[in-house]
Amino acid sequence: MKLNQWTLGLAAAGVISLASVAGAEEATSQVLTALSSTTLSGYVDTSAIWKFGTGNTLVGRAFDGTAKQDGFNLNVVKLTIEKPLDEGQWSAGYKTDLLFGPDATMYNQVIGNGAQDFGIKQAYVVVRAPVGNGLDIKLGVFDTIIGYEVFEAGNNPNYSRSYGWQLEPTQHTGVLVSYRALDYLSFSAGVANTYNAGINGRPMRGVGQPADESEKTYMASITLGAPESFGVMKGAALYAGIVNGLNNSSGASGTTIVPCDTTSIYAGVTIPLPLTGLAVGAAYDYRSTCNQGTTFFDPETGVRYGEDHTYNYANAVSVYVTYQHEKWKFANRSEYTSASNGTWYYQAGENPHNELFGNTTTVDYALWENVISRIEFRWDHDLAARNGGTAPFGIDDKNAISLAFNLIYKF
Repeated sequence: MKLNQWTLGLAAAGVISLASVAGAEEATSQVLTALSSTTLSGYVDTSAIWKFGTGNTLVGRAFDGTAKQDGFNLNVVKLTIEKPLDEGQWSAGYKTDLLFGPDATMYNQVIGNGAQDFGIKQAYVVVRAPVGNGLDIKLGVFDTIIGYEVFEAGNNPNYSRSYGWQLEPTQHTGVLVSYRALDYLSFSAGVANTYNAGINGRPMRGVGQPADESEKTYMASITLGAPESFGVMKGAALYAGIVNGLNNSSGASGTTIVPCDTTSIYAGVTIPLPLTGLAVGAAYDYRSTCNQGTTFFDPETGVRYGEDHTYNYANAVSVYVTYQHEKWKFANRSEYTSASNGTWYYQAGENPHNELFGNTTTVDYALWENVISRIEFRWDHDLAARNGGTAPFGIDDKNAISLAFNLIYKF
């Protein structure tokens, strides 16, 4: 044990004991050893967006909607503290994703606190059990298991999110088990409290009507990835998943006591092409949501009567083309969605429904180290709404056009 002169002086004066110093150093050493495998990372995401045209609203946008148009924005700051699993059979770790800024409101940290500029995106403990090739088990709050795109804009081909991203759940509180059967085949399955976001939320059948303890949200997925032996097709991936369950109080509606689940089905594929740097991808999302009717119970007759619950639906298809050459990266997303009235906007008239087409082109040039710097042109077009004030983007306006500049620093 090597001590400095100040410590020796305090020990000589009887202020401290050498034994306590040794114990403190040992505790400090243990803490430093535990932290040595912990990593700190994150990013700062900013943007400037301009909307062309006279429309007052934008639909089909997740984080670049009307409130962010025609100005400069701090989108979100993310801080990740993580100790990943190692190669050991009994490996253990954890991960915490913290969000700061306007986009954090998508991930409410507790039920009932409302929208805030702080959120816990993920916070889980993960352990590996020596079953077969290794069974990884997450317990806590984790991202949804489905989707072509993710919350982190810098990890997506484009800055703005797709229609499909908005049809998917975002986070769950529960347990998720993952298993890699082969180098190219893996599975995951989990059980969570609720379908929609909200840490520690509990499922509800309707407003003020908690569900039974056994009514949880269930999810499963499968991934197929082309190994090195596939030659030019190596890196190709096929993914499919499903999530089904009840919402918590922030997403519950209606007054009936019948179960009313939300179901999301997703399938996605990415295929590299023979030309170096060129790849195509496609994604399909389907969501069915129960729209509860109001029923009444007559105690004299024992008959329940009133409206039956119905189901709203939404589909979204996206096709991606990306090309990367040295510091340049080009990405184009063409997408289509059709949905029940009220999913994206409300339409009056006979047989109302929602139908949109969008095309987004993004150009990225890696000018600075650790920085994503890109410009994006997005066009959304309404295919269903009629003239006369019912178009979603403004009075008689069937188009929404915007230009965005996105700057992200990753650390």
